[in-house]
Amino acid sequence: MADADENWVKVKVQMMHGDEIAMGPGKAALLDAIARTGSISAAGRMLGMSYRRTWMLVDVMNRSWRSKLVETQAGGGAGRGARLTADGQHVLSAFRAIEAAIGDTVHGPLLDRLDALRRRD
Repeated sequence: MADADENWVKVKVQMMHGDEIAMGPGKAALLDAIARTGSISAAGRMLGMSYRRTWMLVDVMNRSWRSKLVETQAGGGAGRGARLTADGQHVLSAFRAIEAAIGDTVHGPLLDRLDALRRRD
C-alpha cells in the first residue's frame, strides 16, 4: 500500500487542438478563477499571471473549441466583465472529471507495487 506520499506520481492531462493546448490544468484553473471573479484580469492576478498571458490563454481556449468558453462584456456598469459560457462550464466540468478518473486509475494496485520498490531517501 502506498505511504502518505501519494503525490509521488504526477499525471498531467492536456487536450490538444493542433499544436496548441486547448485545455490543461493551467487553463482549467484560469476558467475556475474567471468563474469566481467575473473578470479575466482579476483571474490572472489571482493566479499570478500577467494581463497579456491571461488574455493569450483565453484566446487559445476560445479558438480551440467550436464555441467560445469565455464571453466578455466591455465597458462600465453592470454586466461588464467575463463569464464562462455554457460550453465553457461543460468543458471545465468534463476536464475535471477526466482528471479525476485518470487519477483514480493511476493510484491503484499497480502504483502500490511500484511504491514497494522505490527508494525512500
